[in-house]
Amino acid sequence: MTTPSTTTPDSLSLRPTAHFTAASTWLNDPNGLLFHEGKYHLFFQNNPHGSTWGNISWGHATSADLVTWEEHDIAIPATDDEMAFSGSAVVDERNTAGFAGPGQCALVAVYTSARPPRGDAPASQTQSLAFSLDDGATWTRYAGNPVLDIGSAEFRDPKVFWHGGDDGHWVMVAVEAVERRVVLYTSPDLITWTYASHFGPAHAVGGVWECPDLFALRIGDSDETRWVLVVSMNPGGIAGGSGTQYFVGNFDGFTFTADRVTDSTDPEDYDWLDYGRDYYAAVSFNNVPDGRRLMIGWASNWDYANDTPTHPWRSAMSLVREVTLVRTAEGRLRLVQRPVLPLDQAGLTDFAVSVPCGPGDRNAVVLSSEAGDRLVITVDGEDRSIICDRTQSGATDFHTEYPSVDWAPIPAGFDTVLDLRIIVDAMIVEIYAGGGLVTFTEQVFPAAPLDSIRVESRDTDG
Repeated sequence: MTTPSTTTPDSLSLRPTAHFTAASTWLNDPNGLLFHEGKYHLFFQNNPHGSTWGNISWGHATSADLVTWEEHDIAIPATDDEMAFSGSAVVDERNTAGFAGPGQCALVAVYTSARPPRGDAPASQTQSLAFSLDDGATWTRYAGNPVLDIGSAEFRDPKVFWHGGDDGHWVMVAVEAVERRVVLYTSPDLITWTYASHFGPAHAVGGVWECPDLFALRIGDSDETRWVLVVSMNPGGIAGGSGTQYFVGNFDGFTFTADRVTDSTDPEDYDWLDYGRDYYAAVSFNNVPDGRRLMIGWASNWDYANDTPTHPWRSAMSLVREVTLVRTAEGRLRLVQRPVLPLDQAGLTDFAVSVPCGPGDRNAVVLSSEAGDRLVITVDGEDRSIICDRTQSGATDFHTEYPSVDWAPIPAGFDTVLDLRIIVDAMIVEIYAGGGLVTFTEQVFPAAPLDSIRVESRDTDG
């Protein structure tokens, strides 16, 4: 029997290679995800002056392959008057906002201006614009900000996209956070916004709602389409603390209607984007070629995000995931997530294992290091469950909320064997079960790499 290491891991060995991290500062939510002129743009919540939350600005990185990222100067810095909270970015191909001159194309960021109380004026959150005329290298705040103000201190995280053809309009999906409501607005020009509808509260409501996204997906290879509404929540996630749920339904350009809303108060009855402790604020890229839907999330949890043992950088993004929509063996529409990775990606370990999961089967997949650190994934065919235990995965005592044993269901249709793909990239482990019908994202802080894997049979009575 091995025991976990008591050696403190060093930050250099913990920095992942394929999961984006800021060079020497704090990051959280992904923002402004965009493909333009051959590059993927990742903006992100960033403290340019430290490794904990504060001074929130939009950091910026670009990539050609969604794995190798180049960090750039701050795109939208915090000022004395506002912090630049989460939002999105679009290519204004029709120049609806009028920011572009002849021969130019404007990239437009829609972000939340978070303003502190001033004198008799209370704190506020409003929606504002910034634009770039040089393919995202530099950004200018719009002089007419804010473009949407409802008089709230908890109104944030706009995701904006174009709906319809030349006669279409812009759609903004934002949240009234403490009301647990997704609100939808429309605009012809990104500047003038009209309220259209709202969705919620529904399903998980144990915390504030944040970072919504709304997009269309075909069902499998058919021509049938549904819309997916993603909304993050903190606290109240399925694994504790931060979490992200989704709804499948229809959208007519103004109103989203879910196919299924249950009155159940059991979180196991809801649809979760990830069952691990460390996948939050996931949103998708705009303007991706070939109609692919690519998402990325913040690989951390607000329960302990400011305390994770790395320095001077803190927090990472997940891998980019391509999402598709399928109808499962139980007849339910579910998201499937698959990581976007080259086959020969250096610096990480990519395991594939098939685990018996029939009645009476109980097996543990053990990832371990030479220092004795262990991450244990138990597949229980009798209980129809997948349990991820990171309580012995390395440094665990930096925060009382960090050690966790997380649960997910074995997806429908996997009655005898469950396939697992497990990607270990230094401090981040991503687990894809059943071809990506169920995922776990977990931070780990081992003293040595988790580079060994074995499957152990466990007595179903034990």
